[in-house]
Amino acid sequence: MTELVVRRLLVDLTTPFEARWNGGDAFRSAFFSALSMSFPLGEQYFIDSVRTCFKALPEEQREKFAAEVQGFVGQEATHRRIHQLFNGHLERMGFVNKIEVIGAKRIQKAAHLDPRMHLAATAAVEHFTALFADWMLRHPEALEGAEERLQTLWLWHSAEESEHRSTAFNIYQASGGSHVWRVRVFRVISFIFISDVLRQTVRNLWHDGSLFKWSTWRSARRLLFARDGMLRGNVAAWRDYLRKDFHPEQHDASRGQAWLAQNTQHFSPVGTPAAA
Repeated sequence: MTELVVRRLLVDLTTPFEARWNGGDAFRSAFFSALSMSFPLGEQYFIDSVRTCFKALPEEQREKFAAEVQGFVGQEATHRRIHQLFNGHLERMGFVNKIEVIGAKRIQKAAHLDPRMHLAATAAVEHFTALFADWMLRHPEALEGAEERLQTLWLWHSAEESEHRSTAFNIYQASGGSHVWRVRVFRVISFIFISDVLRQTVRNLWHDGSLFKWSTWRSARRLLFARDGMLRGNVAAWRDYLRKDFHPEQHDASRGQAWLAQNTQHFSPVGTPAAA
C-alpha cells in the first residue's frame, strides 16, 4: 500500500499577490489561477467519493486500504484549504469563480448516481492531476518569475498529487468498478475538465484585460501545445488510462518523491484524519 504523509505547508499565503503573479505572464497566471479555482470544490468531491466507497468495502478490504485513504483525505483536505486561501486573493482582485459554481451544480445533478460513478470520475481527474503534476516537476520554468512562496505552493501540490495518484483508482477497483465504465467516465471527464478549465482561463484573461493580446496566445501555445507542452506532451500518458491493464503506479513518480525529499524545509508532517 502507498504510504501517504500529510504535510502542513510552511509558506505565507496571507500576503496578497499580483493578478499576473506567474512571472508577469498573463496566460500562465490566468491558467494556473483557473486550476486553483477548481480545486477546493473538486478536492472535497474527491474526499467524499473515496470515503463513501471505502466505507462500503468489506472489513478486510477496509483494513487493507485504511492508512492509504487516511493519507489521501488528509492531503486533499490540506490542498483544499491552501487553495481557498490562494483563491481568496483572486476574489479580492475581482476574479469570478464560475468553474466552482458550474461544478457544484453538476455534482448536485449527479448526486443520484451509483457512488462508483463518482469514484470513477475522481480517479479520472486524479489521472489528469498526476500527469499535470509530473509535467510541472519536469518543467519548473512554467513558474519562472513567480514569487518563491508561490512556486513552492504549486510544486508541493504537484508532488503530493503524484504521490497519491493511485488511491481513488485502488478503491474503484476494490469496489468492483468495471473497466468499461472507468473508460466511459474518463472520456466524459476529459472533455469536462479541459473545457471547464479553459473557459475559466478565458474569463480570467477577460477580467485581466489581456484576452485579445498576441502575447497571451503565444504564451498559451508554449505552455499547452508545444511539443512537450502540458496538453500535447501528455497525450500518450493520457491514452494509457484507456488500457485494460492500466494502473497509475505504472507511471513514474520519482520526481515528486525527489522534490519532497529535497524541500523538507517548506513543510512539516501532521496527523491524518480518520478515513471512516
